Amino acid sequence: MLYFQKWKIAVVAFVLAAGMVFAAPNLMNRDKRDALPDWWQPLSLGLDLQGGSHLLLELNTGELLRDRLDGLVDVVRGALRTERMRYTGLGVKNEAVVATILGAEAEHTAARRAVRNVIPNADVEVDDGGHLRISYGEEARREILEGALSTTLEIIRKRIDELGTREPSIQRQGSNRIVVQLPGVSDPKRAREVIGKTARMTFHLLDAETAVEDALKGRVPPGSMLLEGMETGPQGQKRYYVVRKKVEVAGEHLVDSQPTFDQGHAVVSFRFDAVGGRVFGKVTQDNVGRNLAIVLDNKVVSAPTIRGAIMQGSGVITGGFTVQGANDLALVLRSGALPTSITFLEERSVGPSLGADSIRAGMIASLVGLALVIGFMVLAYGLFGVFANIALIINIILLIGGLSVVGATLTLPGIAGIALTMGMAVDANVLIFERMREEVRNGRSVLSAIEAGFSRAFATILDANVTTLVAAMLLYHFGSGPVRGFAVTLGLGILTSMFSAVMVTRLMVVTWARRARPTALPV
Repeated sequence: MLYFQKWKIAVVAFVLAAGMVFAAPNLMNRDKRDALPDWWQPLSLGLDLQGGSHLLLELNTGELLRDRLDGLVDVVRGALRTERMRYTGLGVKNEAVVATILGAEAEHTAARRAVRNVIPNADVEVDDGGHLRISYGEEARREILEGALSTTLEIIRKRIDELGTREPSIQRQGSNRIVVQLPGVSDPKRAREVIGKTARMTFHLLDAETAVEDALKGRVPPGSMLLEGMETGPQGQKRYYVVRKKVEVAGEHLVDSQPTFDQGHAVVSFRFDAVGGRVFGKVTQDNVGRNLAIVLDNKVVSAPTIRGAIMQGSGVITGGFTVQGANDLALVLRSGALPTSITFLEERSVGPSLGADSIRAGMIASLVGLALVIGFMVLAYGLFGVFANIALIINIILLIGGLSVVGATLTLPGIAGIALTMGMAVDANVLIFERMREEVRNGRSVLSAIEAGFSRAFATILDANVTTLVAAMLLYHFGSGPVRGFAVTLGLGILTSMFSAVMVTRLMVVTWARRARPTALPV
C-alpha cells in the first residue's frame, strides 16, 4: 500500500527549505551579499569566470639546502668547541659541511659522536684521515622540502588573506611548486611582490673596525659580511655596510608589525615576543653607542645608533618608505618569513570580459540542456514527467545551496558538472517510471505498480549512483584545480539527485495517487 511517513515529509520540507535559504544569496546584488554573515554567502566565481591572476611558483630547493647547511656550520662549531676538539677547514663544500679533525683516531670517533648528538637527522662520516663530512640523505632532504613547502603554503595564504582577496586558490603542484589563483585581483604586480618577498629579518651589529672602502676591495674579516643598503646616497649611489655575521636577534621572535607615521614619514613598528624582547633589551643595553643594522632579505634597511637600552621589546624601522611600501613590509613581516626564496615560473591574467563570455556560454548550455530534458520528460511520461521536472528544479536549488554551504568556487568545469547533474537527475526517474510500466504490463494494479516501481528500482539507482560517486571521489583525490571543482559539483549533484528522485518525486506521486485513485498509469 502506498504510504509516505510523516517524518519523511518533514525531512523533505526541511531539506528543501534549507536549500532555498542557502541558495538565496546567489540572487542578491553585491551590496546585500557583502552585508551577509560569513556562513551565509553565495557561490564564489573562479578565475575563469570573473578574471584575475594565475601564478605558478617554485621553491628554490638548492638555496634552501644551502641555508640549512650554513646553519649547521655554527652548530658543528659549537659541538666541537664544547668537546674541546681541535679542527680546521670548517665550512660548506659539495652539498656537505666539512672539517678536518686533528688528533688520533679516538678524537675522530669522539667528534663524530658529538656531532651526531646535536644533528641526529644528518649523515655524519669521519674517515681515517680525520676528514669530517656531514650531509643530508634523501629521506632528510625530503622531510626538509616537505616542511618548507607546507610552511610556504601557509605563509602565502596569510599574505593573500591580508591583501583582501576573496576565495583565492592556493595548491601545491608536484614536489616543489605552488599554484596561486587570485580571482578578481586588479593589481597582480603588487600581489606578486607581496607573495614573493622572503621577509627574512635579522638584527646585526655593524663592524665598526672595518671600513666600507676596504670591504669593497675584498678585505672583509672572517666574522663580517658586506651588505647593500636599501636606501641610496644623495647622488643616487648605492650604500654599503659592513655587518657582523652573528645574528643578535632573529626575526622568528617577531609577533606583530604595523605601518605607522613618525614625524610625517611612513615607518614600520615591530614588537617581539617575550624571549625576543629580553634578547633585544640585552643587546641594546650592552651596545649603547654602537649601530644596530636591521637586515631584511640580505639588505640593510637601516642602521640606527643605539641611544639607550630598549627593554620593552619593540621598535621602529625607518627607511624612506612610501605609505604602500610600509603597508606591504608590515604585512609580510606579520605573516612570517618564507623558508627560502621563490621563483615565478608563470603568470597569466584572465580578463573579466572573457569570464563574462564563459558565464554566458555556460548559462546558455545549461538552459538549453534543462529545456531539452524538461521537454523530453513531459513527452515521454506525461504527468509523471511533470513531477520529475519539478524534482529536477528542486534538485538544482539543492545543488546550488549545497555548493554555497561548502564554500565551493564555481568554475567552468563546475558548470559542466551542473549540466551533467541535470541529465543524471532524471535518469533515476526514468528507471522508476519504466519499472512501473513493466509492472503494469505484468498485470499489477496501478497503485501496486507505483509501489513496485519505487521499491524495485531503488537497488539499480543506488548501484549506478554509488559507482559514479566513487569516480567523483577519485577525481577529487587525484585531481587538482578545475578537476576538483568538477568532482565536487558532480559528487554533490549525485547526492541531491538521489534525494530528489527517491524522496521528492515519490512524495508527489504518492500524494497524487492517494487523492486521485487512478485506474490507469499516466506514463
